[in-house]
Amino acid sequence: MEDYNKIIESLGVKFIKARNIKILQSIKVSNHYDVENYIFLLHDGELSFGDETKKVEKGDMLFVPGGKLATLYFGSGTNGRKTINNEEYISNREKYFEGNIDIPSVGKLPESFSYVSFESKVFDSINFFASLDIPPFIIKDNPGLARIIKEVVVESMSNFPGKNRVIKIKTEQIVVEAIRYILKEGLFVEQLATNSTYFKDPRLIDIFTYIKEQLGGDLSNKVLANVANVSEDYVGQYFKMLTGINPQDYIEYQRMEMAVNLLRTSKKSIREIGQEVGYKDTAYFCRRFKMMFGIPAGKMRRRDSLMNV
Repeated sequence: MEDYNKIIESLGVKFIKARNIKILQSIKVSNHYDVENYIFLLHDGELSFGDETKKVEKGDMLFVPGGKLATLYFGSGTNGRKTINNEEYISNREKYFEGNIDIPSVGKLPESFSYVSFESKVFDSINFFASLDIPPFIIKDNPGLARIIKEVVVESMSNFPGKNRVIKIKTEQIVVEAIRYILKEGLFVEQLATNSTYFKDPRLIDIFTYIKEQLGGDLSNKVLANVANVSEDYVGQYFKMLTGINPQDYIEYQRMEMAVNLLRTSKKSIREIGQEVGYKDTAYFCRRFKMMFGIPAGKMRRRDSLMNV
């Protein structure tokens, strides 16, 4: 348990957004994917995932780790349910959801849910939940966590003094409560035992840190081998042995995560963003981006205008 205390203390948690949503049309999102973690709180109606047998009850929550493909179902009943892909879900969200801006009605609307999305990184480098290879899961019978999620949503809708401070504290609480739930319920024991060990390896942490600081530069296995002081032939095997993925796949994920952040927060061109995250060929960057997220890089920019829904 002490190891988990150290990991929790090392986590950097960043609030992204929170919304209260009314479902306008029953949909199935066949390949939901985002770099951020999402926790959904169901107020009324239906929410499920996977093969649709994994249903969230009213007052319970669905945790979807960033970097994991998931099939999500929103809305009651299967009659007339529309199946859409992630591109449609992102680009035309207003067709299916309506954002609520009335604080007193949060949690009281029919066919509604709230969500909070956030980053959670170990040593400010490693996406914690994705690195553990944890799939989406339901958090049941936890009214305390449900209350915190609702409070974050209300704070995000308000103009209360100190709201950003409150949101930061409560988002960190959400992360801690999710980890406590996993440990208490004995979930994902094998993944935790296998994938949490590398948080203790200083050479691997050096690699993670170097990748973060040099994301737009040369991150070949030869360079990583020098950072970790191992042979070039061994560094890929070493990295995969501890993390479950090869270093170049991890680097591409980090580059795309940074690209998403730049698309959402800057006015830089797609060419400039591609070069900043290490892609000299803009066309190749765009192909890889579309392959990973299911949408063109340009459409990711539209998300900011849709965040109210």
